[in-house]
Amino acid sequence: MIMDMSPVLIQFLGSLIAIAALAGLAWWLKLGRTPKLLEEQAAGVAAAQVEDGFDAAQIALDREGRAALVRGADNRLMVLKPHGSHFAGRVLTKTANMKAEGDELVVNSGERRFGLVRLRIDDAEAWVTAFKRVNTDNNA
Repeated sequence: MIMDMSPVLIQFLGSLIAIAALAGLAWWLKLGRTPKLLEEQAAGVAAAQVEDGFDAAQIALDREGRAALVRGADNRLMVLKPHGSHFAGRVLTKTANMKAEGDELVVNSGERRFGLVRLRIDDAEAWVTAFKRVNTDNNA
């Protein structure tokens, strides 16, 4: 039967099998999945990778691990969110803002391309207060 198939069809089927094998390997290796921040230590490491030397003192993890808010030892705040297979983060400056909406904290880094980050956390209002205090101290 293989002898009756055209070379183009054989090449097509071979390519299809190769693509399926690579997709299966990527799935098995868990490549391409959105990362999650489920432990404070992981959020601290991610913050230090975003900004070398960022020393996490307090961390609020989103309940589903989609994001984190990190207060540094120097009281600066950084928001983390998934970006590809890693995490992107921004230190929040006076151009940023945040607000509590029920049990959700909505963070706008002030950078349009970074977008809004929503975190379902406990004490969202306390983080808004801390952010306002840091910005007041930095503007004084």
